[in-house]
Amino acid sequence: MLTVNSIYERKSRPLEGLMHVIIYLCSSISILLLIGIVSYVGIRGISAVNWTFLTNVPSAIKGTSGIAGNIINTLYMILITLVIAIPFGVGGAIYLNEYAKPGKLVSLIEFTTETLAGIPSIIYGLFGYVFFGITLKLGYSILTGAFTLSLMVLPLITRNTQEALRTVPGIYRNGALGIGATKWYMIRTILLPSAMPGIITGIILSIGRIVGESAALLFTAGSGYLLPRLGQYGEGLFQKILQPGGTLTIQLFLSMEKAQYETAFGIALVLLVIVFSINIITKYLTKKFNVNK
Repeated sequence: MLTVNSIYERKSRPLEGLMHVIIYLCSSISILLLIGIVSYVGIRGISAVNWTFLTNVPSAIKGTSGIAGNIINTLYMILITLVIAIPFGVGGAIYLNEYAKPGKLVSLIEFTTETLAGIPSIIYGLFGYVFFGITLKLGYSILTGAFTLSLMVLPLITRNTQEALRTVPGIYRNGALGIGATKWYMIRTILLPSAMPGIITGIILSIGRIVGESAALLFTAGSGYLLPRLGQYGEGLFQKILQPGGTLTIQLFLSMEKAQYETAFGIALVLLVIVFSINIITKYLTKKFNVNK
């Protein structure tokens, strides 16, 4: 008699059933925690969020309060940090993955990158304050904060780019080089487009870390909340880079410190919206590039 072994004919075991229950229970707890946090912050913060709150800055003279300056500072921080970190992160990953010969030096660089990713942000803030703020005389400014955050997100961008490049099949490389393409042309036209979903994921995760960072920025960027003063030629936009600028997370911390709980929960709600938007954009771009591959 022929015996057919099939996973569908296997008898269920009590231990497997218990593990399924534990897995679903853990998943349910994670979902409930997310729903609970979002609901609590939303209920406490929705009353504070309105157009005036989003477009004004705190002023004792005018009697206004708002987070417009902090939103602008956050956008400055994201843009400048990515302009600094992306070329170094992606370029370093390309060198390590495509040009460097495997050996002790490459292993040391990868180990250093992984170590940098695990350093507490407060230490980055202390280093940024001493080196960029005092040694380079940038003081408390958005630029000092951006340089510091660039060091923090550099390992994240580098590692994600490396992993994305490693997922590209080797036949793509061999085929391009076999028809006479130069190595840089092959990297630029084949490897990078194929690895783009992973690279974009790393960049957007870095944006999430920039938006949520507070400890390092307390030491480097300060807590300024004023909007940039636009001159005749828009020079105020560039001058703002060298001025103190508190992001949304800094203002959230200061609001809690002053017992302004309604404002703090309003800022927290805005941050949650930004984080959800980043996740949605990540999924959309990843799906778009996967379809176009």
